[in-house]
Amino acid sequence: MCGLGMDRLSALSMLETGNDDQAVGSAGEISRFQVKKAEWKTVTNSANYSDSETARKVMIQLMDKRIHAFQEHYGRLPTDFEFYALWNAPSQALSGRISRKVASRCERFANLCERDRKLMQMASAKSIQ
Repeated sequence: MCGLGMDRLSALSMLETGNDDQAVGSAGEISRFQVKKAEWKTVTNSANYSDSETARKVMIQLMDKRIHAFQEHYGRLPTDFEFYALWNAPSQALSGRISRKVASRCERFANLCERDRKLMQMASAKSIQ
């Protein structure tokens, strides 16, 4: 899972649908991660779009490919901001030209990831004491 931490999975699901497994986007995107059906079908034949585990596996496979392309292009893993851009607008992320609309969502995603990391650090510090 190249570059995929649980904080990113949780933040992506929260930002995309509020963790709603039944969500269907305005352009027909499916699952808690809002995957386009055509992309979903490149990963699995399952039509169980509301199964969170299947959705997670689909998202991970799609993102592994995108993260690999990002690494090939930039020689490093994406930041949280870039990770969301890879999910939401991969061509923009790979070109390095991200629209204001996408950038705004990328910022929200990066903030969610940072908040989750800080909460984990605080919990870890308390358990050590």
